[in-house]
Amino acid sequence: MEVLTLYVGQGNLTVVRHGTQAIAVDTRWLAERAEDIELKVSHFLQRRDLAGIVLTGLDDDHADPVGLDWLLENYVPGWVMYPKYYKDTENAQQVFNVIRKHERRRKGTSKPLQRISVRLDRLESRYLDNLTEEFQLELFSPHIEDMDNSNNCSIVLKIEGTRPGGFSYLVTGDTENPRWDRIVALFGDALAADVLAAPHHGSKNAAHPGMILEVRPHTVVISAGVDNQYGHPDRKAVALYLRVADRVFQTNARNGISLLTNRRGSDLLTRPVA
Repeated sequence: MEVLTLYVGQGNLTVVRHGTQAIAVDTRWLAERAEDIELKVSHFLQRRDLAGIVLTGLDDDHADPVGLDWLLENYVPGWVMYPKYYKDTENAQQVFNVIRKHERRRKGTSKPLQRISVRLDRLESRYLDNLTEEFQLELFSPHIEDMDNSNNCSIVLKIEGTRPGGFSYLVTGDTENPRWDRIVALFGDALAADVLAAPHHGSKNAAHPGMILEVRPHTVVISAGVDNQYGHPDRKAVALYLRVADRVFQTNARNGISLLTNRRGSDLLTRPVA
């Protein structure tokens, strides 16, 4: 199993592969690095089927219509997943216009595009079966009581490879601390994962001590833009992650780096991808 966290500026685009399949998480696009992104993704997905796309939220740093359209056009995934929360923004409208375009294009074919709108109303229904053969998907958020803002309606999802060499990767979107209070209370150590995608790009408002203690990740990956206006990642958030995780990596190092995380024997290694 391997996780490719691409440098896309202030946002997230990650591709996870295992066995014969892959899942894309978010679709942030950086026009000035489009060729580099396309080459890295194309190489990473060679001889793999892109099973689906997870949009952790509908803001443009996670659901970019350009990146979404490129993935749907070139890799024909079977499904697009997004939180059952809708705020009528221009970006959300554009995202759903892209989805509708590909639904129409594939209507009546052997591989129609499936929409999966998720909200965890019953805890026992958090396992999302029959979406992929190579991964187990476990949903922790959003919940109905958090339908008040886009950040706290982010998808929190554990992606775990089921074959030898697999590991667990916790996707967190922009989930902030008030929401983590509830998630930790409900799920506790069920959140445990080998690799954590740092919530909200390393924001201090999403660095929850209880969450990091329950996840107990070996590796934390922070996806943030170089010199971004928010100051992400916050140094206190990074310090918190370093207290628990063996290793913490940031895509906004140097002039922006993409990172590849994979298993080597009993260890997990993360390195820059040229």
